[in-house]
Formats: sequence, C-alpha cells, structure tokens
Amino acid sequence: MVALVTGASAGIGRELARLFARNGYDLVLSARRADVLQQVADEISQAGRKAHVVAADLGVPDGVRQLHDHLQRERIEVDVLVNNAGFGLQGQFADLPLDPQLDMIQLNVVSLTALTRLLLPPMLARNRGGVLNVASTAAFQPGPLMTVYYATKAYVLSFSEALHRELGGQGVRVTALCPGPVETEFMARAGIPENYFPRFLSRSAERVAQEGYDGLMRGRRVVIPGSKNKGAAWLARLLPRRIVLWMLRRVSGT
Repeated sequence: MVALVTGASAGIGRELARLFARNGYDLVLSARRADVLQQVADEISQAGRKAHVVAADLGVPDGVRQLHDHLQRERIEVDVLVNNAGFGLQGQFADLPLDPQLDMIQLNVVSLTALTRLLLPPMLARNRGGVLNVASTAAFQPGPLMTVYYATKAYVLSFSEALHRELGGQGVRVTALCPGPVETEFMARAGIPENYFPRFLSRSAERVAQEGYDGLMRGRRVVIPGSKNKGAAWLARLLPRRIVLWMLRRVSGT
C-alpha cells in the first residue's frame, strides 16, 4: 500500500508520513524543499518502508500535473492521498499583497481539488482507498484578518463532507481533519505572533496526526482534535453569524 502526503517536510504532514510508515505503508513525500523531504524519507527507509521523494510546488498552476505525471511515469499507484499542503496569511485583506493570497487559493483549494480528482478514479476502480484532507477549525466560521485562509478551509471542509457522502459504499473513505492551533512553522509563515491563540486550544502535530489517521481508518467524516476545539467549532455553527463575527473581531483586536 502507498500513501501520498503533500506538505510532508514538516509539521502535521511529516507526522502523518511517519504514522503511515509505522502502519505498513510505503510513502510518496511531496513538498517544495527536497533536502528536508529527503531527511524524512531517510528516516522512513531506516524503519523498513520505501519512501519516494517528489519535490513539487503545488502552489503554482502546473504543480499538480507535474506531480501526477511523475507518479504515472514511475507507475506508482496511490492508495491513500493526504492533502496536507497549505499556508495562511494574517493581516488586513486590502493591505496584504494580491499574489500571495492568490497563491494561497491555488494551494489550499485548486491543487487539493485537482489532485483528488486525478487520484480518485483509480481508487474507485480498485474499490479501496482513502483521502484525508487537512482543513482547520477555521473552516467553521469567517475569519477577520485571515479572510482568505478561513475561506479556503471552509471550502476544504465542504468539499470533503460532500465527497464522504457521495462515495459512501464504494470502498473509498474521505475524512476532513480540522485541527485548531498546532505547534508548527505554519504560525511563523502566516505572520501570527506567539501566544496569539489561547494555549488550551493548542495541540502538538503528533497528536493531531494520530487523531486524523485514526479518523480516516475508522471512516469518519470530520475529525476535530481536542474537546475544546470541538466545542468552539460547533458553537460557531450554532450561534448567529453576526455574533460569531463580533467575537472573532474581539479576539483579533480589530
């Protein structure tokens, strides 16, 4: 069995790659940083599993096609797809440069959709497989000061839930993993200051990866790691939208 993990060089993606390897999967590891990916691949190989490195930038329009073409050339059949690659940006929408925000949509939404579409038909033909899409608790509400990021994660959640239902009974599981704040380099890249989120909402990448893996194996539709994050996510769905927006504005200081 083979699992393809995007964004596998660090954080949740790296931990998921380790988990799949420990559970008998060979790995295809994809991210932009080939040198860091190779370190993860070496670790997995030392543990007795095969690890294939594909350096690819999925934040550009041709990235997914190049990755898929590589898989076809190498005749690699993917049994589980983990769409983990993504990034966020914090700041006023009108002040942030346009191109990075469009790159975020390309990576978080377009590439995730395209890769799923390209790899799903062979899974269905084999009547087995899985797709784990890494969304966020951000998916459950709009997010002032991270406007585009929250919107992209709302797409990932909606897309995953619909696919979960659409593919029911066809042997392919689809799960949306919706973590709250996670101790990874994501925060620094997004420009989020330390201690921006309450510590009680934060979880380690290892714990989040384990819960996501377990949820996929059990065929769960949505996984929200941590009871407090679950409560916050469902509260955001129950409260009127204007109240949710008011609360988020207060938290962000806007």
